[in-house]
Amino acid sequence: MEGEVDGPMVDDPGRRRRVHGMLKMYYGLNEEGKAEEQPDSLDPCDINGPHFDPELFLNKLRRECSLAELMDQETCMVRQIRSLDSDMQTLVYENYNKFISATDTIRKMKNDFKKMEDEMDCLSANMAAITDFSASISGTLQDQHTQITKLSGVHTLLRKLQFLFELPARLNKCLELQAYAQAVRSHRRARCVLEQYSHLPSFKGIQDDCHAIMDKLAQELRQKFRDGGSSAKDLSECVELLLQLDEPAEELCDKFLNHARSRLESDLQGLEAEIRPYSSSSSSSMKDASARRSPSAAPGSSTDNSPKASAIPSPSSNTDILEFIDRGCNEFVSSLCLVITSYQELFINHAQTGELATKNIPQMANAKLNFFVDDLAARYFSLVERRIQEEKGVADNSLLVRALDRFHRRLQAVTKLLPGSSVPNQGTEIVVRAATERVKQYLSALQSFYMDSLTDVRQALATPRLSGASASVSGGGAFPGGMASSRDSPTSLPELLSSLSSSILNQIKSVLASVHLFTAKDITFSNKPYFKGEFCSQGVRESLVVSFIKFVCQSSRQFCETAGDKGGSTPPALLLLLSRLCLDYETSTISYILTLTDEQFLVQHHSPVTAVTSLCAEAREAAQKLLNHYVKVQGLIISQMLRKSVETRDWVNTIEPRNVRAVMKRVVEDTTSIDVQVGLLYEEGVRKAHSSDSSKRTFSVYSSSRQQARYAASYTPSAPMDTNLLSNIHKLFSERIDIFSSVEFNKVSVMTGIIKISLKTFLECVRLRTFGRYGLQQIQVDCHYLQMYLWRFVSDENLVHFLLDEIVGSSAHRCLDPAPMEQSVIEVICERG
Repeated sequence: MEGEVDGPMVDDPGRRRRVHGMLKMYYGLNEEGKAEEQPDSLDPCDINGPHFDPELFLNKLRRECSLAELMDQETCMVRQIRSLDSDMQTLVYENYNKFISATDTIRKMKNDFKKMEDEMDCLSANMAAITDFSASISGTLQDQHTQITKLSGVHTLLRKLQFLFELPARLNKCLELQAYAQAVRSHRRARCVLEQYSHLPSFKGIQDDCHAIMDKLAQELRQKFRDGGSSAKDLSECVELLLQLDEPAEELCDKFLNHARSRLESDLQGLEAEIRPYSSSSSSSMKDASARRSPSAAPGSSTDNSPKASAIPSPSSNTDILEFIDRGCNEFVSSLCLVITSYQELFINHAQTGELATKNIPQMANAKLNFFVDDLAARYFSLVERRIQEEKGVADNSLLVRALDRFHRRLQAVTKLLPGSSVPNQGTEIVVRAATERVKQYLSALQSFYMDSLTDVRQALATPRLSGASASVSGGGAFPGGMASSRDSPTSLPELLSSLSSSILNQIKSVLASVHLFTAKDITFSNKPYFKGEFCSQGVRESLVVSFIKFVCQSSRQFCETAGDKGGSTPPALLLLLSRLCLDYETSTISYILTLTDEQFLVQHHSPVTAVTSLCAEAREAAQKLLNHYVKVQGLIISQMLRKSVETRDWVNTIEPRNVRAVMKRVVEDTTSIDVQVGLLYEEGVRKAHSSDSSKRTFSVYSSSRQQARYAASYTPSAPMDTNLLSNIHKLFSERIDIFSSVEFNKVSVMTGIIKISLKTFLECVRLRTFGRYGLQQIQVDCHYLQMYLWRFVSDENLVHFLLDEIVGSSAHRCLDPAPMEQSVIEVICERG
């Protein structure tokens, strides 16, 4: 029955915890198993208190409770008693094995402690016997121990005296064997004793002998120090021994640095010797290099893969720039770092310990070292900059970049050795200046390439059978059928433009690829903030790409500043080609180049940069100026022919016209050639609708008013006054024609501008002449012929009609016998011509 009851009690974890909790509460234990410090209850009616009194408790219950309450209290108390009995039984069952084990352990401990007590009693007896025996021995040997101690002290003193008396001989032996360090150590051991007993004659003699020997040793060390043939380790040992011999530290610092300076200056002289051979022969080699340059090829040919400036070879010094930097780093920089390390170990680090710590040597030594390093580093940097300046060729940029990387990398060792030195910063400035100078060289190479390409284009334009379009430069070309001749020509303006544009773009890409070596990931200075941001933004983008684009625009605008009626020596076709090139730059090329640069160099616009819109506006302005100048030049060429044809003819006594003058045919031919030329590079443009009788329009001798025809038969000397008045009134209400206005970027606008200039010149020349009857009729024939062909080239045919009307009317006003030719006769002459 008990097993059946206890089974679930033991297996129930919740009940087990409650039982343990009740036991802890009964025994006054907390969760950690320690007795809780609670004040004892003095209430005798507290059933859980130590002062519980059953009689008082029962009397209180009988007095305060009713019968039902007493019965309930009894029932509750019986239930608690049973619960406690059950919990007690459960604890016994659970810990039965532990109780048995604890009983066995206690029994075993009783037996073990009994044996241990016996052993401890035996040990105590033995220790007492040993103590008595030791005391008897100490008493017996007390006198002998005192004597032994005295003898040991005498022996030690005799050994010291022996060392002192043998010290001069020992020092001489070390001096003969050049064991300077051992001699100094021996002398330092005996120095204090000799100074303490120097008043004794024997010790005084030993001290004098030692001083003489050590003076001789110090002299040999100084001589070895001055000779300079020693290694760095021997030199360091010399300085350390001299410091131990109380040599002045400042003097030793100067001697050490002077000795190191002689070796470092020899390295610098070796580097300088590699630069000098080129300095004397640089001018002659440059002349020979320029003389060997082959004539420029046409743009777009296979020879245009690198800048024209790369044809100039790099200075043929004894070594290239990488070998020069390697030698400087391996010899000068390495030696300098070794000198710094040795100097710091001797005069700074070592001087802060031992006897030298009180002499305040490090501050003085550090100041001398910084001055020494700055002086020699400045000379080394000067040589490096001179050698870098000799790198004029831009064919291979990798050698220079690798050399600068090695130069910058090796200088970082100086940073670690001298944290406060300005040498690394000066080296960094050299790297930045070298990169900036190389960018300038690439800009110069691009500019030279561009100008050489323009020279090639001019040569190509000057060659015969270029195209029907360029034939107008020399005044040749075919009549309206000139397009056929351009198809048979080997080179045309579009091909030249495409070749020029592609060669320039390829050259820019090639230069950017070369400059990009400065920002490669394996280059130590490429990711430094003081280099990359400024170099990519201001160096590459602004100083190279933007400057070249501005140079293209500025150099193109300079072609418009030439003087002369015919635009100087600049071919009109070149003006047209450059205007189209600048226009293409404005529409697409500039944006493409700058985007390529920003992506390739990861340009961060921290500092102000030139906006794409401003560059595009500058390129469009250059294109507009070039196109306006082209119109002006071509108009002046045709105007010159018309002016000479008017000024060299006697219009009063001329014969009756039978055909169109040759100059008019030439004007039409040149205009047609110009039309073909412009059409090769620019779109057609928009023109107003043409009337059906444009080619057959007639001209009245009084062009300002069609109603003036009725006055022609009754022409009297007073008639011109009336016709002039009518003409001026008509001009007030006619549309004003701006002759030299800016043209649009299309063929129709360009041709309109050229024809306006030509006809305006024709008109002004006519106004300066006096005409006879046949002179007026010849003007009528010429104007009709021009009208037959020129109307198709302009945007508004009324403009041509108006100007030709003005020319005929003006000649009629200045005619002594204004008898106009019949229109049918004019048409027959023009058709026959």
